[in-house]
Amino acid sequence: MRKCFVLAALLVPPAFAQQVGQPLPPWTPGTLDIHQINTGRGNAGLLIFPDGTSMLLDAGAGGRVPPRGTVPKPDASRTPGEWIARYARHMLAHDAAHGTLAIDYAYLTHFHDDHMGSMVGVGRQIPFHTMIDRGSPSYNYPAPLDNAMVKTYKAFLETQQKENGLKVERLRPGRNDQIVLLREPAKYPNFEIRNIAANGDIWTGVGINTREQFPLLKDLPPAEYPDENMCSLAIRISYGKFDYFSGGDRPGRASDGAPLWNDMETPVAKAVGPVDAAILNHHGNRNSQNVFYVGTLRPRVFIIPVWSLDHPVTMFWTGCFRRRSIRVRAMVLPPI
Repeated sequence: MRKCFVLAALLVPPAFAQQVGQPLPPWTPGTLDIHQINTGRGNAGLLIFPDGTSMLLDAGAGGRVPPRGTVPKPDASRTPGEWIARYARHMLAHDAAHGTLAIDYAYLTHFHDDHMGSMVGVGRQIPFHTMIDRGSPSYNYPAPLDNAMVKTYKAFLETQQKENGLKVERLRPGRNDQIVLLREPAKYPNFEIRNIAANGDIWTGVGINTREQFPLLKDLPPAEYPDENMCSLAIRISYGKFDYFSGGDRPGRASDGAPLWNDMETPVAKAVGPVDAAILNHHGNRNSQNVFYVGTLRPRVFIIPVWSLDHPVTMFWTGCFRRRSIRVRAMVLPPI
């Protein structure tokens, strides 16, 4: 793998952090490594928790080739899934040395190709222990999910469940005991993954209580059902004083005449609060990053996975940051 965005929440001196122009250092115990893998075809992240527990956060293979689409990264000689798997093998080498290489959690924000198009491809190369998505077990909300990509994904899950004991779960908003440290949890009591949202069910910020943002489907005509982006999963990862947010492709700037519940950023922002880093919702598209959301989370770093040359929307972001005086920082690391 050649380029990635990397964040690290470290409890060691800065001298051990990444150095520009040098290969990435291996993961070390006590470190939260967040690798945003840049394939030019959508979202893909590899997270290594302080005790070595690993999570793949999306694995996209979407978008279009130029002129609108961005150039494949590092190049088009391999599929996005192959690049992601190669990167994961390299960064999880410490784990492979102690047994069979596997990814503890595979987490899928929603069923669009720029987020899930490589999930099966990666899973066929590196086993997953637990798969977390928004559809299990029925895959019928708000309507049956039966396109070709989802069918392939479901067939993969069924095979892996039978042959390798894969666990498949729907994200449970409000909980902090679904995605956890699996190896030495007692050693890192200040680490937590809080489930924020799924399918319009949103954590209130109090206990494990949630509230439903969507109206009942029986009260809506099918044409007004929540769309796939609105149903995106969201989580907040906290390690000491460091907080990181991932919200999939949730929208926050409703079109003229649209109902207020179409805004999926504002209620999430109220629950999440300030963070240090966040994945840009919907690649910075025109219907995302409303002023309340940006002003409430106010991250020091926005990570922007792209597959299109209009990610993010320039005019909106120029105005947004001018009003809020927020800085965007990104670190592009050299080949590894």
